[in-house]
Amino acid sequence: MRNKVSAGRCNEFVIRCANVNGTGSASANVLLAKAFYRMGLPIAAKNMFPSNIQGLPTWYEIRVSEAGHTGRRGSVDLTVAMNPQSFREDVAGVCSGGYILYDSTKPLNPAVKRDDVTFLGLPFIEMVRQHADPRQRLLFKNICYVGALSALLAIEFEVLTALLGEKFRGKQKLITPNIEALTAGRDAALAAFACPLPFYAERRDLIGDKILVSGNKACALGCVYAGATVAAWYPITPSTSLVEEFGKYCAAYRVDEASGHNKVAIIQVEDELAAIGAVIGAMWNGARAFTATSGPGLSLMSEFLGLAYYAEIPTVLFNVQRTGPSTGMPTRTQQSDIIAAAYASHGDTKHVLLFPSSPRECFEFAIVAFDLAERLQTPVFVMCDLDLGMNTWLSEAFVWDESYRPDRGKVLDYAALESGTSFDRYLDVDGDAIPYRTYPGTHPSRGAYFTRGSGHNKYGRYTEDSSQYTENVDRLRRKFDTAATLVPEALIEATPGSSLGILYFGTTAEPMREALEGLGQRGIQLDALRLLAFPFTEGVLKFIEQHQTVFVVEQNRDAQLRTLLLAEAGIAPEKLISVLYYGGLPVTAEFLIDSVREHVAPEDHVAVTGVAS
Repeated sequence: MRNKVSAGRCNEFVIRCANVNGTGSASANVLLAKAFYRMGLPIAAKNMFPSNIQGLPTWYEIRVSEAGHTGRRGSVDLTVAMNPQSFREDVAGVCSGGYILYDSTKPLNPAVKRDDVTFLGLPFIEMVRQHADPRQRLLFKNICYVGALSALLAIEFEVLTALLGEKFRGKQKLITPNIEALTAGRDAALAAFACPLPFYAERRDLIGDKILVSGNKACALGCVYAGATVAAWYPITPSTSLVEEFGKYCAAYRVDEASGHNKVAIIQVEDELAAIGAVIGAMWNGARAFTATSGPGLSLMSEFLGLAYYAEIPTVLFNVQRTGPSTGMPTRTQQSDIIAAAYASHGDTKHVLLFPSSPRECFEFAIVAFDLAERLQTPVFVMCDLDLGMNTWLSEAFVWDESYRPDRGKVLDYAALESGTSFDRYLDVDGDAIPYRTYPGTHPSRGAYFTRGSGHNKYGRYTEDSSQYTENVDRLRRKFDTAATLVPEALIEATPGSSLGILYFGTTAEPMREALEGLGQRGIQLDALRLLAFPFTEGVLKFIEQHQTVFVVEQNRDAQLRTLLLAEAGIAPEKLISVLYYGGLPVTAEFLIDSVREHVAPEDHVAVTGVAS
């Protein structure tokens, strides 16, 4: 059953632009999204593109929501259907009462028509016939449909022309024909249709100081602020742009003014194993270094990650997750590397994971990741996903504390070694299971040690003695307990009188906010916990203990987070109910509401006391 468009909706609608990949539509679609943003309206922009370079269907969804709901809605009110290959599918995906804007240069196939949808045809190809270059005709056709939408949705025309002026600043030869195409589309729509449509945009002041930015770009900037000077990588979707953005920032802020020399090393290596190896080597030598990858790359890096864990070398890795297994769907999103990252490598290993849900947290957690890696002398993963990494998000502005100083952890300097401070590389001196380390070359005769991935004791010496080996790996397990006291604590929203909890993480945060509102309107109240890190903090365990039932929401098939909770926290399996979405598109509030309602009736929950707020 299709959703239905309700009449008279101001600033609450979803439009989808259906294009052919490689036709230059991205610029036009981003122009649209920025126009709503400039009108002070909360938006969510989702780019759903194929993994080939050119030719297959691509979709760009823009949700405008005065209520501030910026998760993907799923249903569509208006589709700009510019792709003959996906036209039938695009028509089928529109809400009852919705609209299809299409190119009427060629007659519409009667077989694809729906009686409950209004078809708005404009001859876009005819509007751009004056351009001799076929590529230019494609580009200006896209701008024409933006112009038509400005009339249909009451988008302020001056905002669009200003954005074009900014994009092509100093290139009047490009500005003029783009504005002409924009005007042609607008005038044609005004002449042909009653404008605006029953749903439309109207200027508000709801943005404040929020910015439009992708998670990958935010991670890259966080690395700059954290003091990273080495990035080693092998390109892989969807993480490639993270290192590319880091390179752009470094070109602006990591160049010596006097000599013009770079103060950063960005190394594109032959494969992912080499990338993580270079990061480990740089961090061992005292630099702040990182790599970025996705699931297939993580698999290849696992052997070296075991070395970093066992030899206790700080390592930072950004895992921008996509669908798997194997190649999977490289341009679709999932949260399916949780187990692979938490226990990466053979043998007994446990790694610290951070789960950002917004670009601002990507920025902040990038810095936290370096501090934790050096404090704990262990690999730390920032677990993004394609939706967060590659899409443009409406984000809280980033905040920087000028008093920040990097936490380099327990490092003995020259003065400490010269004064005779005792140094044994893997000795637990302070009772927190974190040993002291030195940088190579700190002292000419003291502080040296042999870094090895083979059996070693607390003094750093090679051993195959069972008791010495177990003593050392038991300390590593205790160090993970220390990590649980250092990672970010989960965020909890409590609702008085509920015995039901829901636990989620990452990009589920935006649709979850809308879902909790919807469930509350249906008489179902839940306490909500957003997980920020693994190992699980005391607050996570208390939250689960205090609730009769906890829904665990994750975007993978095999309930990986629930599996981790059962394995690490000893929770009764019947207490945790999985809510699983793994189709590759961002999860919606509607899916979350329906999934919870399958298990809960409004009268099922009773009061719970002592829940943190």
